[in-house]
Amino acid sequence: MSTRNRILFLVTGWLIVLMPFLFWWNTWFGRHLSDTQVTEYLHDEAHPRHIQHALIQMGERMSRHDTSVTQWYPDLVRLATHHVEEVRNTDAWVLGQDTSGAGFHETLRKMLDDPSPLVRGNAALSLVRFGDATGRPQIVALLQSVQLTAPIAGKVIAADKAGTAIHQGGLIAKLQNDQQTSDVRSPISGRIHNLFVQPGQNVSAGSEIATIDPTSDQVWEALRALYLIGQPDDLAAITPYERELPEVPDHVRQQAVLTEKAIRQRAGTS
Repeated sequence: MSTRNRILFLVTGWLIVLMPFLFWWNTWFGRHLSDTQVTEYLHDEAHPRHIQHALIQMGERMSRHDTSVTQWYPDLVRLATHHVEEVRNTDAWVLGQDTSGAGFHETLRKMLDDPSPLVRGNAALSLVRFGDATGRPQIVALLQSVQLTAPIAGKVIAADKAGTAIHQGGLIAKLQNDQQTSDVRSPISGRIHNLFVQPGQNVSAGSEIATIDPTSDQVWEALRALYLIGQPDDLAAITPYERELPEVPDHVRQQAVLTEKAIRQRAGTS
């Protein structure tokens, strides 16, 4: 091998190693941002992940009672109506880190009407920190499976399988008719509990496609919130998580038991 080819080979190998690292470094939310970078990232509309990165850094600093973050509090209120769902979802969490923030309480209440179930749920969880139980219905909804229906009539040309773990926005099924093709995607992360269609099947608009169970992390957070604000009407959504089933982790089952006990004690029932 000539010296020139040897150098090209080494440079290529170096780039193969370097490029994934640079991608990871630029997308890793744990990378520290300076105050200047936080300001820059909060206004980087071309890169929503930069906005998320800055929000997460703010939330961590707020949890440490770092008062320097108050300079960006108006941005937190502004981002509650951002067009990207992931940004609003992160923002809802950060708004709950300081119950003294100007406008935070009112902003979170407005977010209870967000079109995204995850944003509504995060806003409701954050409101509990304010001693506000207004979002209790949204928190109960976090415990429940999501039902997906067909947006159009057509033939199923692709479908996932029951039991598959799915990320938010993950493809569940693809439908096609003479006019268009439509994707059925999950609005939450979780697991496909039931799948009611298979490739080649014809479905009508509005027919049931699948049910998605929420992740154990989402369930656990909801149960912890209902431990504080839950009512007897919520028990029907809580008690299924007390069962010793493979899909219910022990810490979730234990929290469900504690939550039911707390609710019954508040209600004065055994």
